[in-house]
Amino acid sequence: MKQLGEILLDEGLVTEGQLMAAIDEQLARGQSLGRTLVENGVLTEAQLVAALARQVGMDFIDLDDYAVDRQAVAMVPASLCRRYVVLPIGIENGVLILATADPGNVVAVDDVRTMSGRQVKPVVTTYDHLVRAIDRFCRADGEMENLSSAFEDEQPDVEDDLSRMGDFVDDDAPIVRYVNLLVTQAITDRASDIHIEPAEHDLRVRYRIDGVLHEMQRSPKQIQGGVISRVKIMSDIDIAERRKPQDGRMSVTHQGRKIDLRVATLPTVWGEKVVMRILDNSTASLDLRDLSFLDDNYEKYRESFTKPYGMILVTGPTGSGKSTTLYATLNAVSRPEINVITVEDPVEYRLAGINQVQVNPKAGLTFAGALRSILRSDPDVVLIGEVRDHETAQIAIEAALTGHLVLSTLHTNDAPSAITRLIEMGIEPFLVGSALDAVVAQRLARRLCEKCKEPYIPTALELTAARFPWVEGEEIPELFRHVGCSACSKTGYRGRLALHEVMKVSEEIERLAVTHASSAEIAATARRQGMVSLREDGWMKVAMGLTSITEVMRVVA
Repeated sequence: MKQLGEILLDEGLVTEGQLMAAIDEQLARGQSLGRTLVENGVLTEAQLVAALARQVGMDFIDLDDYAVDRQAVAMVPASLCRRYVVLPIGIENGVLILATADPGNVVAVDDVRTMSGRQVKPVVTTYDHLVRAIDRFCRADGEMENLSSAFEDEQPDVEDDLSRMGDFVDDDAPIVRYVNLLVTQAITDRASDIHIEPAEHDLRVRYRIDGVLHEMQRSPKQIQGGVISRVKIMSDIDIAERRKPQDGRMSVTHQGRKIDLRVATLPTVWGEKVVMRILDNSTASLDLRDLSFLDDNYEKYRESFTKPYGMILVTGPTGSGKSTTLYATLNAVSRPEINVITVEDPVEYRLAGINQVQVNPKAGLTFAGALRSILRSDPDVVLIGEVRDHETAQIAIEAALTGHLVLSTLHTNDAPSAITRLIEMGIEPFLVGSALDAVVAQRLARRLCEKCKEPYIPTALELTAARFPWVEGEEIPELFRHVGCSACSKTGYRGRLALHEVMKVSEEIERLAVTHASSAEIAATARRQGMVSLREDGWMKVAMGLTSITEVMRVVA
C-alpha cells in the first residue's frame, strides 16, 4: 500500500518542498501528516479525505455534488444514520452504497446491512459534508407524520380538556415530540418563520425559507389543540385565553446553539394561528460588509453612520431586513467609550454592551415615552425600532439636531418617500431636511445556489421586458439562472442578499423638502446626484451572477 505522501506527490497535490516541510513539522508537533498539511493550507479537507480513501483502496464521494437516491436513504432508519453518522446514497447492482467518514467502523456497516437486507459497499466522504447531507435527507417529516397519525382517534375537544396538561409538558408525550421536531426541522431548513395554521379539516404547517413560504405538512384536525397548547406553554402564554392575540418568547437548543423564537397567536375562524419567528443571534453580529452593499453604496452609508450626529432611516416593507441592517450598523459604531441605547418593540436580538429597552404600552412605556427617558440618560447613539407617529418622529428629529446619532426604520417603498412621509406625520419640513442625513431603502432577494446556477444568454425580448440596462445593438451579456439541486432543495436558490438604495440628503434635497416637493421630484434629484435605485442595484447583482432577473422583478416594483 502506498504511503500518503506518495499519493499526494503522484497526483500533484503537493510539491516535494511542501511535503518535506510538513514531515518536519509533523515530527515536531506529533500529529498526522495529513492534518499538518490541512492546517498549513496546502490541502483542503476534501482533498485529504480523498487521498486517504485511495490509500485504502476505497472510493471518495463529494456529497454536495452527488445525486443521492432517496429510495436508498429510506432503507435505513434516520436514527441509525444519525447514530453512526452514515448515509445510504444509492444502489448499484443490488448493493447499497453507504457514505461514511469512518470506513473502519465495521459495526455501523453490519447494522446497515442487517436493517436494509442488502450487501453494503462503503464509500468515503468528509464529515462536514456527511452531517449536512444527513440533515437534508433524514428529515423529521416521517416521524412527525407518524406522531400526527397517532392522534387520528383523539376527540376534537382535546384543547378544552385541561386535565390533559401532562400531555403538553411530558418530554416523551407525542405532542411534545411533535412540536420539538417541528422547530428542529425548521431550524435545519434555515427557515425564518414557522406558520401553524388551523383549517376546517386539518392543521397546515408552513416554513418561510429565503423569504418564500413552503407548505411542509398537513396534520389531522385532532392534533390542533395539543400543538397550540404545547407552543403556548413553551412561550409562557396564557393557555386558557383563545379569544385575543397574544405574544411570547421561547428558547431552544439546536446542535449546541441557543436559538430564540418569538411567538404570536392570532384567533381565526378555525382556531388560533401561531407564527414563530426564529431569531438566530448570529444575525445580530453580522458585519455591514456581509450585507451585500455595493462599494459605492457602502461608502455613502459609512459617511453617514460615522458622523457623531444626524438621523439615518432604513426603509422597506416588513421582512426586508431593516433590523439586521441597523444591528450591523450598531456593531460598526459601538465602542466602549460611547453610550448606545435602543428602544424596540420587541427586542429581537440581545446585544452585548448595548442598553436595550423593551416597549410596554400596558405599563405606559411607549416609544415616545421611552425616548424621552433615553435622552435623559446621556446617550451618544440612539436606535428607535420604528418611527410610527408624530410624537416619536418629533423627539427623534430633535435628538438628531442636538448632537445624537439616531438610527430608525420607516415603512416606505423607496428612500425619497421617507422625507414626504415624515412631513405627512406633521414634522416641520425645515427640521426634516436639517436632521436627516441619509435614507437606505432595502429589499431581500434570494441568492442563486452556487452549486447549480447555470450561465445563459437571455433574449433581447427578455431584457427589454425586464427593463434591464442593455442597449440594442450591443452584445447581450451572459447572466445566470436558477436550476435546482439537492443542496438548495431543488429551488435553485440558497440564502438571501440585500438590494439597496442609498440617498444622501444634500442641500438641494433639503430645499426640496422645505418647498413640499413630491417624492418623485426628490427621487429625480437624488438620481442626478448619483443615487442608484433598488432595481438598478438589483441589475448590478444580476450581472455579478448573485441573483436572477426573475428574482429582482419579484421583490422590486
